Amino acid sequence: MQNEFTREKSLNLWSGMSLLAGIMIGSGIFFLGGQILGRIGNSLPLSLLAWFVGGIITLFSGLSYAELGSLFPENGGYYLYLKEAYGKKVAFLSGTMNLVLASSGSIALLAVLFSQVMSNIFTGLVDYINVVAILVIVLLTLINYLGLKVGAITQVVFMVAKLIPIVMIIVMGVLTGDQAIVTTNTLSSLSFFEVVIAFGFAVVGTLWAYGGWENLNSVAGHMKNANKDLPKALVFAIVAVLVIYVLFIFSLYRLVSYQALLDEQYGWFIFDAAIALFGANGGLVIMISVAISVFGALNGGILVFPRIYQKMAEDGLFFKQFATLDKRFKTPLLALAISAFMSVLLIILGFDVNALLTFVVFAGLIFNTLIFVSVFLFRKRKPLEAFPRYQTWGYPYVPALAIFGMVMLLISTLVDSLVPSLIGLGVLLAAYLLITYVIKIEE
Repeated sequence: MQNEFTREKSLNLWSGMSLLAGIMIGSGIFFLGGQILGRIGNSLPLSLLAWFVGGIITLFSGLSYAELGSLFPENGGYYLYLKEAYGKKVAFLSGTMNLVLASSGSIALLAVLFSQVMSNIFTGLVDYINVVAILVIVLLTLINYLGLKVGAITQVVFMVAKLIPIVMIIVMGVLTGDQAIVTTNTLSSLSFFEVVIAFGFAVVGTLWAYGGWENLNSVAGHMKNANKDLPKALVFAIVAVLVIYVLFIFSLYRLVSYQALLDEQYGWFIFDAAIALFGANGGLVIMISVAISVFGALNGGILVFPRIYQKMAEDGLFFKQFATLDKRFKTPLLALAISAFMSVLLIILGFDVNALLTFVVFAGLIFNTLIFVSVFLFRKRKPLEAFPRYQTWGYPYVPALAIFGMVMLLISTLVDSLVPSLIGLGVLLAAYLLITYVIKIEE
């Protein structure tokens, strides 16, 4: 069995930042814009503020993860922290939830969104959405099987490619945009408390778009200098994405008329914006950029998630065969395969985008809340004097705010998407019964 010291260590600060930013800048910034605007009563200034506040909450979450990654500079991420803080049973529950629904659901969701965008570019694919989604999962799984360097290089290439059109729109919006950042009369009939609630609901929505920031910790064992580079990569990547998101939304508001933003039925006003700015060819340019963005995020997920199942197998919480690495490429072949299989299965079962999104969010909210609590636990169990590490800036307030943000999003998810949330609770209950009455695990 391979251990942490024999694994390939090929990730540095730049590739770590690229991996993280590539996963974060996926599809959310494109398809959630209309939803966020609607949640805050179509007020452009308040929706911009919501995107900023969502980024700050994400930054606080990343700062908490940075301390944990510095304390445990090895593969495993959330699974490892839960195991160390609460024991193997809780870690098994989190790993099972991610394999069955959350991580696999993330891969399936991104693959379906990629396929939908491609069907807008090549209309002949409209009847083969799921087929294309399955094929792209298989393709990227094979690419990542060829080695960590190949997967990481693919991530860097697509991150750079996706930023070119985004930066182009930002530059045009800042330099040439002339539309007013207007508010609306909708909020005038609401009380101050109702406006605050609406604003909080909008912030909750932005957290979906900022998702993926925690994934670098899952491959910390592949970093050349995790203690030094992982905290920097987390902070730099999250701040960069925050700036990009806020400027991107601001530029769209400056370039597209207020009425045109409201008229887009499904919130994909980025496509209408491109047509308004560049003509018919503009929509094609943006569709291609969105496809590149989603493809890069999908590759990042396929690269990262199987390392969790490999770590579970090493700890005796999964079939031991999944702990082995391919002799030639040093990649977890079986873990990659089961990750692809579960993702494809969710697509075949016919879960739609909203259900897949709930699967992704629901499990993460539950276990991330526990992880942020663990920052406090480890400060007591592993004093800084005996275990030197990066210290979360603003402790204890920063991790406390991160916990608050997770609880807000969990409540919102339960209210807005009850049935998929209940499916998540059902999987969690089944995993608990399995580990309590069938599988005997010694802590």
